[in-house]
Amino acid sequence: MTLDPPDATSGRAGDGLKDEDYTILSTIHSAKGQEWRVARILNVVDGCIPSDRATGTHQEIEEERRLLYVAMTRAKDEPDLIVPQRFFTHQQAKLGGHVYASKSRFIPDSIVCSFDLRHWQDRTDSSIKPTRKAAASIDVASSLMRMWK
Repeated sequence: MTLDPPDATSGRAGDGLKDEDYTILSTIHSAKGQEWRVARILNVVDGCIPSDRATGTHQEIEEERRLLYVAMTRAKDEPDLIVPQRFFTHQQAKLGGHVYASKSRFIPDSIVCSFDLRHWQDRTDSSIKPTRKAAASIDVASSLMRMWK
């Protein structure tokens, strides 16, 4: 059985849908003055926001706080602050390369209740359960389309 790739791959994707069909990647510094419906701010952990390299003085820390504020206010509707549980760093090779992260000091426990907290497991769709039947063929394309609706 041969399956063709979905229509959304390679050159067969078709015309894009105006504003809904792409993601803009931006640094916090270049986002100033911009506005998007959704802004996802990655690695909102100490060491990244604020950067370890910008915590030498009170002024540097306040500049980092201002940058996070600028990033958060770029979203019209949905600012997402992403706090990974752990991530890989080259400097930690002796420890396996992964370090556990703590949320940024700019998001203290006293204001966490103001946020909608989600865990990656919360996003799992429990209604999609794998079904296997002996000697049954599976229509992969249809299964994927049902998952994406």
